[in-house]
Amino acid sequence: MRVRKTATGASRTWLFRYTWRKEWVRIVIGHHPGMTLAEARERAIELRKAIDEGIDPRRARPRRRQMAASAAATGAPSSDKHSIEYLVDEFIARYLRPHRKAPEWAEAILNRDVLPKWKGRDARTITPAEVIERLDEIVERGAPVLANRTASLLSQLFRFGIHRRIVGSSPVQLLMRPGGKEKPRERTLTDEELTAYLADPRACTRFERLSHVITLLLLTGQRRGELAAARWAEVDLQARTWTIPDENSKTGRGHVVPLSDWAAEEFAALKREAEGSPWVLPAPDRQHHIEPKQLSRSLAKCLERFQKRGIGAFTLHDLRRACRTGLSRLKIEPHVAERVLNHVQPGIAGVYDRHAYLTEKREALERWAAHLRGIAPG
Repeated sequence: MRVRKTATGASRTWLFRYTWRKEWVRIVIGHHPGMTLAEARERAIELRKAIDEGIDPRRARPRRRQMAASAAATGAPSSDKHSIEYLVDEFIARYLRPHRKAPEWAEAILNRDVLPKWKGRDARTITPAEVIERLDEIVERGAPVLANRTASLLSQLFRFGIHRRIVGSSPVQLLMRPGGKEKPRERTLTDEELTAYLADPRACTRFERLSHVITLLLLTGQRRGELAAARWAEVDLQARTWTIPDENSKTGRGHVVPLSDWAAEEFAALKREAEGSPWVLPAPDRQHHIEPKQLSRSLAKCLERFQKRGIGAFTLHDLRRACRTGLSRLKIEPHVAERVLNHVQPGIAGVYDRHAYLTEKREALERWAAHLRGIAPG
């Protein structure tokens, strides 16, 4: 350890000098009087221990905030098998993409909220305090739910790192959710709101295709992602069925959705819109399906139109809740209503009952469509 004085001698800088891969390196470890000589020596001992463990002290420190913009020029290459970049790359390639149906969302969190904060760092040197600081920053920008999701993802990331011998332990040691307890959504559309929508779906949405999407999700109770990824080969308008394959189902277990005449009409309208594409909801290039989030963004642009007709703000998932609530009001047996939505059945029933309940689901959805017909104007 060395000390550097200013010309006046008013301040001193503590320097730590070491060799790394046959190269002499000198870094600043503190300034006097903010750091005493004893504290500087203690810090130098810590850095020497890091070197003995194969950790470059330059990557064992949080980056200075003012240097964040230049991190790309100084960050460690992902080929360094202990860098945070290498850990994230391996986690994405070996865990997220093979095991998650939609890894893009998790990848976006890692690339937006993890790597920019710790770029160039040795993953073994990230501390629990730094994890909490990162999550607090996400909460403070008004995204508590995202903070909870990021915490869960970081926990998986470092557990993967332990398994792959990239890190020795996990800095994710949380005793509570950083974003607090999440309140489940309870929004459902009332019959009055549904009547207002069904009076003129096209006027509410501006886009004809979106009006068919909303009506179809309302009639079937299925998820937006399942409809977005649907192919015409899975829709049989003659048999009045829509088969959702395992790979498109959130639960990993596909099922057959019986279609009422009304739902079949909505699919037929979407088929005309698809203009020969193999996808029910093709993207602009016609070669891929639309992204589910694009449907939500389209709805968000129309909420003011809905509000002018007395319909409060809602999401596409709230249509699924409206369907389930409507089935209960129509006295549909709970186990049938749950299977309409393809919810996993708990306990022994979920393990041993392999009946498809196609007839029961068809009757339930026919009654739901009849109810909506009954409250629709005209």
